[in-house]
Order: sequence, then structure tokens, then C-alpha cells
Amino acid sequence: MKTIDILTIGEPLMEFAEVTRDGERLYLPGHGGDVSNTAVAAARQGAKTAIFTALGSDGFGADFLRLWDKEGIDRSSVIVRPEGRTGAYFISYGEEGHVFSYARVGSAASLVTVKELPLGQIADARVLHASGISQAISEHCADAVFAAIRHARANGTTISYDTNLRLRLWPLDRARAVIHAAVAMSDVVLPGLDDAQQLTGLETPEQICKHYLAFGPEVVALTMGKAGTMVATPGRVEVIPARKVEAIDATGAGDTFDGAFLAEWLRDRDPFRAAAFANAAAALSTLGKGAVAPMPTREATEAFMARG
Repeated sequence: MKTIDILTIGEPLMEFAEVTRDGERLYLPGHGGDVSNTAVAAARQGAKTAIFTALGSDGFGADFLRLWDKEGIDRSSVIVRPEGRTGAYFISYGEEGHVFSYARVGSAASLVTVKELPLGQIADARVLHASGISQAISEHCADAVFAAIRHARANGTTISYDTNLRLRLWPLDRARAVIHAAVAMSDVVLPGLDDAQQLTGLETPEQICKHYLAFGPEVVALTMGKAGTMVATPGRVEVIPARKVEAIDATGAGDTFDGAFLAEWLRDRDPFRAAAFANAAAALSTLGKGAVAPMPTREATEAFMARG
């Protein structure tokens, strides 16, 4: 019997979000990195989660270990590299929303190799979750994610994959080839509309969902921001409406969706109900600044949904 609900694999990043106090611009520390965010979001929705990555033996790395312990996330397979460093990013806010600046080149996580994979933990998970970013940070990591997916499939672990496109990390042609190869090995695919349009060259949500279903997954959940989420299976396609809130910061909303979706989907394998739940959690996560701090608990998400 598998004892882990969701194991995520990828890169955590220390977060510094811009605030203005008494006319002075400051950056407040927080936590980020898409798969770490997803693990936290899923844990707050009641899932038993774990994370595999590598950290530097530095203050940022220690801070992540404390975060995961606080959230009840199993970090027993996390590597701490004595000479490594943990990546970081900065969020600035302008008229068009948030802007990211990164300091991640050569991070400890980007040096992960196939030989370092926690094969036992992968086999023990109900879901293995990775993303395009997990593979974009280095060729070593791209290979490691593919190896993790193959091992998961061989051991009855469901594969979840967020296409999460970051063209600062790699060119579109390589991103498309690697991401779509991973999609073809996945059971649940979680693309965002803007990224999917670039990756597929298609425009409409219907075209994109049909395109990704043709790769073979059982579920595609295409997030579309205020337009909601289009959920597609081989026998049904439905748009799940977004929940309306006065959003402050959308940082981490997609990761919150992923974590909440997977946590809820594992309960009864209903992707349409899971998307409604995840839309609510993602909406709540936009009510504060930064990725992790505003993520709701399950109780908060259920209460929000109950208000109609």
C-alpha cells in the first residue's frame, strides 16, 4: 500500500516580494518554486505530500527545511549540498502585474542527476508531480525527471505534469520537444492557456485540450485565469467557472490550483469536482502577496465554496 499521496520533484526558490513602507521599497522573504508551492498547497488541503530536490547548505536551504517541516511535508529524500546554494527570485509589481527576476543559475537543485533519484519514494507515491520548470533548469534535471516518470509508471504511480513554460530557461523548440515528451508519459496534464498556446501553436482551449488528450493522458485541466478551467477527458469536456475575488497578487495561483486539484482528485478521481475545488483554492491564494503565505487551508477552501 502506498503511503505518500503526492511526491513533487523540482526546484524550490527563496522568494523576495516587493512592498513599499513609508515610501521605501523593501523585499520581504518568502518561499517559492512551483513544485514546492504545489506540495504546500496539497498539504494544506489534507494530502500526504513529499518533495525531492537539492538545497544548498545555506540559510535559504535551512528555511525551506523548516517550511516543509511546519507544513508536514516529507523531505526525507531532499539532498543538502555542502558547497551548493539555493536559488532565489524577486517579485516586483507594476501596472501590468508582477514581474520576476531570478538568481538561480547553478543552484543545488539544477545539479540533480538520475543516480540521485529516490526510487523507493517514487514507487511509494500515489502521484508523482513534475513540471516543465523541473526539466528546464538543466539537462541533468530533464533526464532525471524522465527517469523518475519511467520508474513511477513501472510501479503504478500516477504521473501529473504541469507544462509551466519559462522561455528564460530554454528556447521554445527544445521546451516543446521535452515538455511534450513528458506529456505523452503522463496521466494528468495541467497546462496554462498562455503557455499551451505557445507550446502547441493552437489558439482555442478546445483545440488545445484535444491536442493534449491525443498524447494519451486521462485528464487535461487547462487553466484559463478569469475564464475558469477547461477539464477534458476522452468522454467529456466542461468549463469549470473561476471564483471571483478582488485579487491582490496571482503569484503561485497556478501552483495552488495544481496542489488542490491533485489532493481533491485523489479522493474520488472526479476531475470536474476537483477543478471546482482547485479554482476556489487558487482564487483565495490571490488575496495576499507572495506564493505560499496566502495559500488557503482545506477548511478555508470549503468555507469559501459553501458561500456559493
